[in-house]
Amino acid sequence: MAVLTATNVGQSFGEYDVFGGVNVSIPRDGKIGLVGPNGVGKTTLLLILAGRAQPSSGQVYTARGTRLGYLSQESSDAFIGHADHSVYEEMLTVFAPLRDMEAEMRRMEATMADAGDEQLAAYSRLQIEYEVAGGYDYDTRIRMVLTGLGFAPEAWGRPLGQLSGGQKTRVLLGRLLLERPDLLILDEPTNHLDVAAIEWLENTLNTWPGAVLVVSHDRFFLDRVANTIWEMSTAGVETYRGNYSAYLTQRQERWERLQRDYEAFQERVAKEMDFIRRNIAGQRTQMAWGKLSRLSREVEAVRVGGLAAIGDLESKGWSRITAELDLRRPAATLGELQAAIGALPAPTRPPVLNMRLNAAYRSGNIVLRATDLVVGYPERPLFTVDSLVLHRLETAALIGPNGTGKTTFLKVILGRLEPLDGHLTLGASLKVGYFAQAQEALDPAATVLDELLRHKEMTISEARNYLARYLFRGDDVFSQVGTLSGGERARLALAILVLEEANFLLLDEPTNHLDIPSQEVLQSALESFEGTILLVTHDRYLVDRLASQLWELRQDDGLLRLEIFNGPYREYLAARAARPEPVVVEQPAAAAANGDGGGGAARLSKNEQRRRAEAVAALEAGITATEAALADLGEALQTAAAGQDFAALQRLTADYATTEQRLEQLFKEWEALTHEPANDHRPDG
Repeated sequence: MAVLTATNVGQSFGEYDVFGGVNVSIPRDGKIGLVGPNGVGKTTLLLILAGRAQPSSGQVYTARGTRLGYLSQESSDAFIGHADHSVYEEMLTVFAPLRDMEAEMRRMEATMADAGDEQLAAYSRLQIEYEVAGGYDYDTRIRMVLTGLGFAPEAWGRPLGQLSGGQKTRVLLGRLLLERPDLLILDEPTNHLDVAAIEWLENTLNTWPGAVLVVSHDRFFLDRVANTIWEMSTAGVETYRGNYSAYLTQRQERWERLQRDYEAFQERVAKEMDFIRRNIAGQRTQMAWGKLSRLSREVEAVRVGGLAAIGDLESKGWSRITAELDLRRPAATLGELQAAIGALPAPTRPPVLNMRLNAAYRSGNIVLRATDLVVGYPERPLFTVDSLVLHRLETAALIGPNGTGKTTFLKVILGRLEPLDGHLTLGASLKVGYFAQAQEALDPAATVLDELLRHKEMTISEARNYLARYLFRGDDVFSQVGTLSGGERARLALAILVLEEANFLLLDEPTNHLDIPSQEVLQSALESFEGTILLVTHDRYLVDRLASQLWELRQDDGLLRLEIFNGPYREYLAARAARPEPVVVEQPAAAAANGDGGGGAARLSKNEQRRRAEAVAALEAGITATEAALADLGEALQTAAAGQDFAALQRLTADYATTEQRLEQLFKEWEALTHEPANDHRPDG
């Protein structure tokens, strides 16, 4: 059964049609990824489906009793009126009814000594209701969500008014996850998350009991979470089954099928038209007029129904198609029919970048070598590099948490910063091309056309034709660089990078502002590049497709080091799972007081780390499954009570108690294995 259905939904602003003809439904357990070019209206569609905006046409239906949760891209104004709440207090607002029950239970307990049977029965009923609603585990659930989203315990007490926009968005995401709506609608939820938090969110959504609709430029995230992809265009939404990689295969097959169907249709139309011309005034004039009438209806159906209608020729039949579509009067004469046929659009793919990376000449076999390197600033060293070598045609992906010095390392390679210690040498015959994350080399006062001509001499006509390959068409080339969006600046920077014909590319977050179609084109260009690449990116899909080795910045004995993993990204993930990050465990207070344990903390062995990580993952999966079982039992108890089925009530009550005990034990084990906050942020009941 669908939790939400949209029928012929469209949105217009004045005479401008953003999109139309959206017909979609979301099943109760659907995990749907919405993709499409920037500006096509994805956020607008989410707002309409979430009930935050009204469509210009069409209807949206939600199943009765459905609870919706919506996360916008920017949530800085989401906490107006309670900016003085701390992060933890904001999470507690989700459980206000439970906290009211707690207060009522405390009040009843205070008078319990003089309570009669009626009050004791009322207290017992309230206690059961509190248990069923999760009253004894919501504090642990809050801790799990905040930890998963990257909030350290010391940040839980910070007022919301002191948080950045990205941190506020994470708080709102955490609150939505705790609310557990039936349909979770997320607009770019990974924008403000690091890789560890994204991976935690992926695992959470994979076990989410309700439906999820998400817009994301993170293709790896869509691969891990989605079981359906909606591809949006101005003409509507096309549905594909499977994750993002499955969508790519199906989309290519669909394009090829549409082209074949179009060519077959045009061939049949040409034969029909030839017959009509030869016989319209001859002995078989009645047959010719019959063919003209039928062909006119078919052409009109294709005009209204789009190219997809061609594929339905054999399966549905045109009589059914014409009945389903709102058609105008079909052509009545041979001339009108010829004009209608000529106006039918051929299959076209959405406009995308047209780029190809060529190296001007071949580099030496060794592109980069470093030994005993220290990267950073005199007052703040960032990390060390024992030894590394990058060979020609290799692609290395430099990964690590934000602020660890990845961009700084690129500047050291470019010679813009000196290393604090050690040696870094570039190979022979190198021509280095650099894509900066902030595109600070672009002149904000220049036009797009002038900025391109500043980097390479060419005629105005050549420059405009070249910029058109990067989707700068018409008057777009006269736009000031300072007025461009992030995606437009990225496209201009890529256009300039291609002109340099470098054989060693240093790319700092090249896909950050690109929509998915542009990411695909860039990925294809890099895959066919006959040179060497050093890539800094959070785009795990790009790393997975390109990287032949991973350069990871990670803590080792308290120091940040660059460690080399020779192999593709998925092998790296498997190896990382086998060697979890070091876990620091607090020593008992008595031992710390006696000076035992080297200052109050003990480092687990690698085998113990591995066992602990596996145990935590298993416990979190068990908690999710047990919570779902409790919810099912709670509904069954309510049904049995309403039907006065006392035998079922007795059995279900025993099952509920057993399951609740199991959940409580799982929570205790989870808390024992994960770090405890320095103090308990949960207020007294």
